Amino acid sequence: MDTSLFSPSLIKGLTDKTYDRRKAAALDIERLVREHEKSEETITQIVDALVQEFVYSNNPYARYGGLIGLAATSIALGQGVSKYLDIIVPPILTCFSNQDQKVRYYACESMYNIAKVAKGEVLRYFNSIFDALCKLSADSEISVKNGAELLDRLIKDIVSELATTYESPYSEPYNPPESGQELFTPSSLPRNTAFSLPRFIPLLSQRIYVRNSASRQFLVSWMSVLDSIPDLELVSFLPEFLDGLIRCLNDASEDVRVATGGLLQDFLGEIKEAASARQLRQHNEFQKYLKDQKRKAKQTNTSSTPSAAATKSVNSAETAEDTAENTYVGEHEEETTVCGSTVEVEEEEIDSENDGHGKGTYVPGQGVIVQYAKIVKILVSHLSSTEEEIQKTALLWINAFIDIAKDVIIQFTPEIIKEVLPCLAHSVTAIRLIALETNQKLQKLVLETSIVPALPEPTSSVSDPSGSPQQLRLTQKMTSSNDISDSFDYQTTVANLRLQFLNPHEETRVASLDWLLMLHKKAPNKTLMSDDGTFPALLKTLSDSSEEVVRRDLQLLAQISFYSDQDYFRSFMVSLLSLFSTDRRLLETRGSLIIRQLCMSLDPERIYCTMADILEADDDLEFASIMIQNLNIILITATELSDLRKKLRNLDNKENQRLFNTLYRSWCHNAISAFSLCLLAQAYEHASNMLQTFAELEITVNLLIQVDKLVQLLESPVFTYLRLQLLEPEKYPYLFKCLYGILMLLPQSSAFSTLRNRLSSVSSLGFLHVLPKSPVAASAVNNTATSTTSTEKRQASKAKVDETNGIKYQELLQHFKSVQARHEKQRRQSLQTAARANTFVRSRKPKIMYGDVSGPSGNNQQVFGFGRDDSSISSNNKGLGILSNNTSANAASSATPVGAGGIRNGMASLGLTNTGSGGDSSNNNTSGANNHARSSTNATGSTAGRMMARRTRR
Repeated sequence: MDTSLFSPSLIKGLTDKTYDRRKAAALDIERLVREHEKSEETITQIVDALVQEFVYSNNPYARYGGLIGLAATSIALGQGVSKYLDIIVPPILTCFSNQDQKVRYYACESMYNIAKVAKGEVLRYFNSIFDALCKLSADSEISVKNGAELLDRLIKDIVSELATTYESPYSEPYNPPESGQELFTPSSLPRNTAFSLPRFIPLLSQRIYVRNSASRQFLVSWMSVLDSIPDLELVSFLPEFLDGLIRCLNDASEDVRVATGGLLQDFLGEIKEAASARQLRQHNEFQKYLKDQKRKAKQTNTSSTPSAAATKSVNSAETAEDTAENTYVGEHEEETTVCGSTVEVEEEEIDSENDGHGKGTYVPGQGVIVQYAKIVKILVSHLSSTEEEIQKTALLWINAFIDIAKDVIIQFTPEIIKEVLPCLAHSVTAIRLIALETNQKLQKLVLETSIVPALPEPTSSVSDPSGSPQQLRLTQKMTSSNDISDSFDYQTTVANLRLQFLNPHEETRVASLDWLLMLHKKAPNKTLMSDDGTFPALLKTLSDSSEEVVRRDLQLLAQISFYSDQDYFRSFMVSLLSLFSTDRRLLETRGSLIIRQLCMSLDPERIYCTMADILEADDDLEFASIMIQNLNIILITATELSDLRKKLRNLDNKENQRLFNTLYRSWCHNAISAFSLCLLAQAYEHASNMLQTFAELEITVNLLIQVDKLVQLLESPVFTYLRLQLLEPEKYPYLFKCLYGILMLLPQSSAFSTLRNRLSSVSSLGFLHVLPKSPVAASAVNNTATSTTSTEKRQASKAKVDETNGIKYQELLQHFKSVQARHEKQRRQSLQTAARANTFVRSRKPKIMYGDVSGPSGNNQQVFGFGRDDSSISSNNKGLGILSNNTSANAASSATPVGAGGIRNGMASLGLTNTGSGGDSSNNNTSGANNHARSSTNATGSTAGRMMARRTRR
């Protein structure tokens, strides 16, 4: 490169080690440039010489001198430096990344002087300068950082002052309107300026994910500066860098977190202003549309002579339009009276100001394009963040968007629910409260707001950059059409809510069930399909540890059944009983709660009749008996079933008779439950006949326990009417027979004493005269004939009464006997199975535990071992009458016939009686002692014989 323009002393000064001499050389270059200012070729040679021979030199001091020389050249050129920036700025930008810290510092100093002179022209290189400053903000050298900060302040001042106004003559417009290029930019954004925000946004979206705190502070400060410039409308490009900006909230530096939070708050405020401006514009457009319709109607009236009917139709149309206008305007409606044409002309003139391309009156947020859908999508991804500040900010924004962007929030409701509901149990109170408010507002939005497809957001175009009146009218036509499909995704929402059943927090599970209740109530046909897997999940939720969750779950199941047909309801009952059959712990702990909650929400008669019909045909007799026992206790004690009990007490009605028949046929699986049902229905004669069949049944401990519970229930307020009926023995003779029959079944226990005391309190009325009266003849023949005749008459009259009442008690009694016979057969089969297992255990036990013992008493020891096991087994299971579920554990209990020991021994084994247990144990001990004595006697006798033989030999 030709350096003939530079004198040797100038070259030596630029490469000198001392700063003062390099500075003096720079002043010489400045004078040289001023001398040749009008010669572009000479200036170009000077700049090229400084760049090639000095800036790109390997000598560090030559680099320092070259950078100072370029700054001096720019200062000398002044405003004329603009045409030489293309050869001055790029070499300096390369020095920003040099390894030498002094080179980086002198580059900042040189660029500062150039920017100070060039001003708006330096904006052509804004992206490159910004990128270099972003890297220098994290520089390890303090002097470099200080130089970068000075340059950064100068660039910010230039951008704030000239970004929206300065147009460079040395660069083509970035996006001229005539090019036809579509850019997602607001209409107010300048098109021909040297600074281009759309060209800068991609760089910002890359740098925003930097982790260094100083660089983040630099980026946040620049976004604040750009956001403060009104015409740039940085918020319109918010989705491009919002994700990285939110991530800055978890920075280690508090200054960065505070600055980021403030900037996000400013962005949210601008979005709210833009939403208000959009609503105001839509309101004005709608008013203008209504006025145009009125004007057309008036012109039609004046141009023709309408008939009375036509006049009435026009008036009615105007009234409808006024009503629509009042409904749409709401609180923001202004009272205007269109009495003449003056007001209309003035309003048209006002509207014409904003209808063209003019600025018109400034309204905050006017012309801003907010990409709600993209913003909400980014916010939803941060709702599950582990950083509390990020999660809180995302919730605040979603909460605000529910009010200003309802149509968009509706589309994202499934994803929002999935992330918001777990926050209801957050450990931080502030996050929990915001999540609760957001959840409530979402429910209100889905429930009350008309769910329609999201309206297209207004976008600026070449033909209509200032607004969208035509688009708005098209949107209104779309909204007013009847072909609007529901944009709310019910199935995805239900699937996400179903996932919340697995959440460990009770608040989240309760909220998910509340959502399902609301959605099913709003749209039963769309919310829960028969094959979406929700129904099995709801049944499984019945085993939840939280009682509140179970209540909501039952309420939802009841609501589903209420809106469903009988087949669906029956399948629900079948599934519920199947769940109880497989999960006996659930039946014990939550069975009563589940059935009572269902009876509160649904018809108890429908529930009981359906369950009774299902259990009547159930092959699992053991479960059927247990389930009937539980249903019977609920029927007697639950306040929710008081109406059902009243129906059973009044069997004069055919519907009530049908109810009794249905329940009775299923209640036969449990003898005591069927007996208590008869007492509840006041069918005392049939109950007394049932007691006679109890003699044919095996009296087990389980049955006696149920009788004990029945006696306690008879003392409850539910059977108050029954106790009062004891005062009328002639009217209710069979009631005494039933109660005394129960007394005869009971062993000597507390229940026996309770019932005996109750009957003794009315014994003064006498018992003999309460029996049915029959004529007594003196002779045996007449007595026999009379009794036979009276018996036949009673049977005939009883059959007639059965036909009249609709309850055939004889058939019911036979059904009861057949069902109990099935239970007895199954019990015997289980006993036989247990006996076979016990025999198998016995056959192998001697081989395992006992061997051949040498000695004269070996056989006696083996026999004694078996005798001890048999006695212990028989004494432990004597009189129980039931088998445990674990057959192998209780296999030995079948060695002795069940019930052979009588009721007293069985009750004694459970500790239900105070007497008799000692005798039984003593008998068992005595039998064991006798066996032991017998074996010891045999052993003693053999020993004595041997001793006598020895004496004889001697």
